[in-house]
Amino acid sequence: MNLKILWPGKTKDGDFRRLQGFYLERIQQLANCKLMEAKEARGIEEKFADRIKEIEAKALERYLKDDYIICLSDKGSEMNSFDFARFLEKRGASSRPITFVVGGFLGLADRILKKADFLLSLSKMTFSHELSRVVLLEQLYRSLTILSGKPYAK
Repeated sequence: MNLKILWPGKTKDGDFRRLQGFYLERIQQLANCKLMEAKEARGIEEKFADRIKEIEAKALERYLKDDYIICLSDKGSEMNSFDFARFLEKRGASSRPITFVVGGFLGLADRILKKADFLLSLSKMTFSHELSRVVLLEQLYRSLTILSGKPYAK
């Protein structure tokens, strides 16, 4: 299985960065996984949200090839961890890499969402974009342990 995780900018919170590294290291023991940080919009006031999302969309598009694209979205489908594992197993059977796209603090531009093969919601609750990154990585690790038959350390 070939996984890619893509988002704009670096994670600023050190605690979240450490957790990302923790889960990414474990994921890479079970699957080929690459984390990519695209350019984020900087120095633009939040009232120019469309401009911010446009800048970030251009940066994200550079990484979107012929992959199976899964965008995180509050309008996406929810699954439990076992369903997510089965979903990954089915998608991973293809030679196409699976790319997860996480938006910045304003989310993703509509044109990025339209490129998605699948929209995934982590929860009905709203999480910060940096926490969403960690939750996605944790769920990827959990799913890969389910698929490999390994116990998940609680």
